Amino acid sequence: MNFFQAQNKARHNTRLLTLLFIAAVGSLVVLTNLLVLVFFVDSQPGLSFTQQIVRAPQELWIYTSLGVVGLIAVASGFKFLALQGGGKAVAESLGGVLIHQNTRDPQQRQLLNVVEEMAIAAGMPVPPVYLIREDSINAFAAGFGIHDAVIGINQGTIDLLNRQELQGVVAHEFSHILNGDMRINLRIIALLNGILILGIIGGALMRGSMFSRSRDRGGLIALGIGLLVIGYGGTFFGQLIKAAVSRQREYLADASAVQFTRSSQGIANALKKIGAHSTGSRLESPQADENSHLFFGAIRSFSSLMATHPPLEARIQALDPNWKPNKGSSQQRSSTGSQGGAASHFAGQSEGFSERCGSANLASAQQLISSANESLNNASHDTFEARALVYAMLLGADEATRGHQLGLIQQLAEPGVPDLVPTMYAQIQRQDQQHRLVLLDQAVPTLKEMSRPQYERCYDLIGQLIVADGQVDLFEWVVHRIVTQELYAHFVQPFRGSGRITRPGKVDKQICQTLSLLAAASSQNDNQRLLAYQRGATLWGSRSAMMDVQYFDHQVLNQSLEKLRHMSADLKAKFLDACAAIVAADGQLKNGEFALIKGIATTLDCPLPPLDN
Repeated sequence: MNFFQAQNKARHNTRLLTLLFIAAVGSLVVLTNLLVLVFFVDSQPGLSFTQQIVRAPQELWIYTSLGVVGLIAVASGFKFLALQGGGKAVAESLGGVLIHQNTRDPQQRQLLNVVEEMAIAAGMPVPPVYLIREDSINAFAAGFGIHDAVIGINQGTIDLLNRQELQGVVAHEFSHILNGDMRINLRIIALLNGILILGIIGGALMRGSMFSRSRDRGGLIALGIGLLVIGYGGTFFGQLIKAAVSRQREYLADASAVQFTRSSQGIANALKKIGAHSTGSRLESPQADENSHLFFGAIRSFSSLMATHPPLEARIQALDPNWKPNKGSSQQRSSTGSQGGAASHFAGQSEGFSERCGSANLASAQQLISSANESLNNASHDTFEARALVYAMLLGADEATRGHQLGLIQQLAEPGVPDLVPTMYAQIQRQDQQHRLVLLDQAVPTLKEMSRPQYERCYDLIGQLIVADGQVDLFEWVVHRIVTQELYAHFVQPFRGSGRITRPGKVDKQICQTLSLLAAASSQNDNQRLLAYQRGATLWGSRSAMMDVQYFDHQVLNQSLEKLRHMSADLKAKFLDACAAIVAADGQLKNGEFALIKGIATTLDCPLPPLDN
């Protein structure tokens, strides 16, 4: 399953979740109506219960039904609001503590390095990492999308797993991020909070009536018990919904982890260690149950019907067919060696970018990180120096322009930052664009540690540096796209494409504009530009003529992408393949062309792995 198929599958699961939720609400409405009928409607002698139901006042059914639906809607809405913080809100509710990017703890440093490698291998910014102070082996990914995702890791995971096993667990969680599972997971949390509200009210009624001396005390207790029973029914429905949506995704995430890491041993051995560990993957956090479907391993034992995860033995067997369960130990050595599909690469200029989205090029990511300037690498992990790093990336080659930009930095940046910029600028000039983009991706989680006023100051200065010479070049646009997507999503509000545009004709103008700009940026020769454009337009299915555009008109591109981000997954895949056809028209893919495609793909929430080195 590729990235875009996974997005379609996620949308299908969302529709399934909605249908299951409606069915659960309908069942609770019926049960609550029957409960109210029993306790608040005087029975008539000689009539059966069925006849009592038929003759019950119509207002009873209407008001009770509206009341139940209203309560569920309010409870779900309240939870949705509580989750607007995205992955950060979930991690903090579970007691997670942010691991700072400049940590010197060896275990935490290794974890951040593994997460960083996997993010760069997948072509997405590095997500913040939260540590859960529990001794079990478990992990989760949470957020509304790629740009506000976080990774959560239990203390037991970094205590007990080696680097290869940790890499397998992290790759599993990245699969959930790339496959669109996280948004569904958050919706499940909110919707199930609504389903459980009747049980919560029933419990409150019971506790309150215990201290009441009213003659209706018995009726209130009975009503409370009834609502509590219905609440348990809601729990049952909730667990079924989780199981229906979650179980198969765990198998898919396990398989994707093998593809990302090119080895089944890491994740298989991590699962074996869960089986051998005294606490396994259980969690003690009071918030764990409502988040059970987020985790790498099951946090509780459920019946097979309601389990959110496949049996541990089945997951290990799927990864290591030669493994046999042993009562004495669950950690038998795998004899299968490295297996699983390799990540998709840009093998040849004719391959479309859509085939690469959602895959991971781990070897290339490791090589890029290790070959980058060590001083700049370190700077990307320090909140103070990371700002200077981004400013230095934006300094112009023209001495007069650069002098003006350095003056802006001296005037507007935090004290001390301007002194770092000239040295970093000299170092950055020796880095190619791929390395610069990697450094920027590494700096993203560091910059997310800024305060809101610091973010606003930094973001405003970045904008002024870009337009200091009166124009915006290609690389400046890419930097601004990435910074805007990631930091705005973290500090203000995530961008969320609706996927509502499913017909190519609705975006033909914007596609034509974007492909024309891409063709203009890919060649200096008018004939070659036209031929490149025609290749892309034909693949898209458009007969529109190439537009007369400047070399790089960032305003036109931004306006076009603002609409294109709402395309369906299938149209995004087709569009990216059209882009690939244009940049491959001359038989080569230059770093500048790939940077432009990366900026476009970032705006469309389609992560692109780095090129082979």
